[in-house]
Amino acid sequence: MWPGVLKLLVLLTFLLHLSRCAQMQKKVVNFREKEKEVLDDILGPGRYDARIRPSGENGTDGPAVVRVNIFVRSISKIDDVTMEYSVQLTFREQWLDERLRFSDFKGRLKYLTLTDASRVWMPDLFFSNEKEGHFHNIIMPNVYIRIFPNGFVLYSIRISLTLSCPMNLKLYPLDRQVCSLRMASYGWTTDDLVFLWKEGDPVQVVKNLHLPRFTLEKFYTDYCNSKTNTGEYSCLKVDLLFKREFSYYLIQIYIPCCMLVIVSWVSFWLDQSAVPARVSLGVTTLLTMATQTSGINASLPPVSYTKAIDIWTGVCLTFVFGALLEFALVNYASRSDMHSDNIEKKYPPSETEQSTSMDLPSDQVEPDNSSNFAMKPLVRQPEDTMSMDRMEHCELHMQPRKKNCCRSWLSKFPTRSKRIDVISRIFFPIVFAFFNLAYWSAYLFRKEEQDE
Repeated sequence: MWPGVLKLLVLLTFLLHLSRCAQMQKKVVNFREKEKEVLDDILGPGRYDARIRPSGENGTDGPAVVRVNIFVRSISKIDDVTMEYSVQLTFREQWLDERLRFSDFKGRLKYLTLTDASRVWMPDLFFSNEKEGHFHNIIMPNVYIRIFPNGFVLYSIRISLTLSCPMNLKLYPLDRQVCSLRMASYGWTTDDLVFLWKEGDPVQVVKNLHLPRFTLEKFYTDYCNSKTNTGEYSCLKVDLLFKREFSYYLIQIYIPCCMLVIVSWVSFWLDQSAVPARVSLGVTTLLTMATQTSGINASLPPVSYTKAIDIWTGVCLTFVFGALLEFALVNYASRSDMHSDNIEKKYPPSETEQSTSMDLPSDQVEPDNSSNFAMKPLVRQPEDTMSMDRMEHCELHMQPRKKNCCRSWLSKFPTRSKRIDVISRIFFPIVFAFFNLAYWSAYLFRKEEQDE
């Protein structure tokens, strides 16, 4: 009998041990249930007040320190007219709230996750240069709060913002623009809240960031604390340096304008009698250039200063208008030449006029008191010897007149209208080439100074 009882006791002990092991395994599997207990413990009623800010570093009464970092996901547009840009970013804040410390159960509970930001104290940060903004709620709100065992709180949210970006367009389209992202405290002064950039790469940008007309060259982080009559407020800022892509403007603006100016010079090579062709060519190029200029100005804001593109379009428009005025001058000179030719044909010079034009030397013709002229003898008098010697001496020192190459070349074209066309064929391209040299030298040099 006793051996049977002993076997029964051993069996019961074994079963009891198995049940205890099963309970322990059950507790390990359901360890996540401890999170609810911890949240109820640290955030329960009467234990935590979200209206009170955390204490300073090391539990002092100093300001709460919030470290910020951002991740730029995309930059959708940079608008020159409204002077604004749109950006989508992941915004993160991290601070220490010692009231939220909890046990990590020997490293098994790494952090607690919340999605309701109203459960804990939050910094009152706002974007001071923001025009519009919205959160992302598809499929779920893109926000989380992580509470770590040592009391650190990490807040992360994805937001899209439209921010103002004041621009200086004096070098447009050879310019660079600096657009800022400013973040500041709205109600807490620096005595209660201080924003700092997170140490080590506080701003990150997505790889292969593509913009339609700009390139993000670099960015800078800085502080921009502001003082008002209510106190001093902590502020952070990021300066994004954008370089405008010039190839688009070279193809769409500069090359077409050059082509229009060159086309306007074709009228110099047309015959002066082709009035309809030259007038239609000049008017067409002038209207096309005016349309191009108005289209460029429509894509830019009205500013009080002169832009680089204004100088270019203005000079090109002047050259096109000058070509049209040149034809007006040629037409006037042509009609003047025709009028002179008609007069010469109507009143040809007579033989008597030709004979009187060949006057004898004054020393061989002497007027007397009568209406006739007395001819001097052709024999040289002795007293004239001295004067003739002087004349020979003067002739030795007289140099022949130098031939002017320009005049000799222009003498090939008998009419003034043809001369004006020939001179314009050379003058207009040379002046336009000098303008291009001065324009690109000046603005590219100023562009390098801006880079420095």
